[in-house]
Amino acid sequence: MAFTADYEVLFERLDEELQTAPAPTRNLFAKIIGSACSRIPVLDKAGKTERIDRLIAAEAWIECAAVLTETELPGWRLRRLVYDSGEWLCTLSRQPNVPVEFDDTVDATHEVPALAILRAFVEARRRTDAAEPMRSAIPRIWPDRSNAICCDNFA
Repeated sequence: MAFTADYEVLFERLDEELQTAPAPTRNLFAKIIGSACSRIPVLDKAGKTERIDRLIAAEAWIECAAVLTETELPGWRLRRLVYDSGEWLCTLSRQPNVPVEFDDTVDATHEVPALAILRAFVEARRRTDAAEPMRSAIPRIWPDRSNAICCDNFA
């Protein structure tokens, strides 16, 4: 359980840093990729992160945050990014075609749109990591020995 608690602290610190950041930077994206991403470092070793590298070099922060979310969390989609009362509201969704009332979304706000997307990304990553241990790739099916039938053909 210490592993789960460490991740919770990591995600809280990342969210606090994103919340207080005045603007996105290369170092901030490097910190997010290095600590909250598991797919991108593997893709980087295979030389398949040139799009993200180009976006960071061009300082295209909004598109880079969207591509980071798309690459790292393929089950989540950017549902909404709206400006309201001086802040950007970003909503990520697993079911973007379902009405909002029935969808389990992740919402985050910030004065800078790229940082609002990154805050929503960190929260979606937290939820995804929290749900991972509960899922199993192998279903549990117990044999029922009370109704055994012989299916051999003895003819």
